Amino acid sequence: MISRGPSQLWNLPNVLTMFRIVLVPVFVWFMVADGSHQGPLRWFALLAFAVAMYTDQLDGQIARRRNLVTNFGKIADPIADKLLTGAALILLSGLGELPWWITIVILVREWGITVLRFVVIRYGVMPASRGGKLKTVLQTIALFLYLLPLRDAIPALPPVAFVVMLAAAAVTVVTGVDYVVKAARLRAAALRGD
Repeated sequence: MISRGPSQLWNLPNVLTMFRIVLVPVFVWFMVADGSHQGPLRWFALLAFAVAMYTDQLDGQIARRRNLVTNFGKIADPIADKLLTGAALILLSGLGELPWWITIVILVREWGITVLRFVVIRYGVMPASRGGKLKTVLQTIALFLYLLPLRDAIPALPPVAFVVMLAAAAVTVVTGVDYVVKAARLRAAALRGD
């Protein structure tokens, strides 16, 4: 059952999602203040990123377990994810640590699918798929490896991070195509009156 009342906005999963959105500028500030020095501020940026990603997992578990899934959560949760991962990708590319083409491919897919969700919302809400969840896990691991300020201490870290990011980018593109197909089917079914 999906909660639709206005009072349902302030349930715990939605508050966690809003908290994740608030953590994005905190993360950005630490990253910018550190530059690419890999110092203490980078550790704080990594901590903010890790806490935000943990709240992503936690809010979904609580929402399903306590039957607190709301349409707000279905829309705001992926937007919060896009803001955090998008900020991380742009900052890493801006600092010269991640190729811009990877950031562009991932962001075009991420924001394109978010816009698509809004376009087809009148026909129904498209929840995250298993492939979408795998994409999120791979992106999170890749970003965590890139953010980890140990590239000088562990020379193998940058190449490993790059390989994981390539896998994340590939899954991101494949799942993006899948969402486009699902959106087309959702629209067609709504127009047929199914």
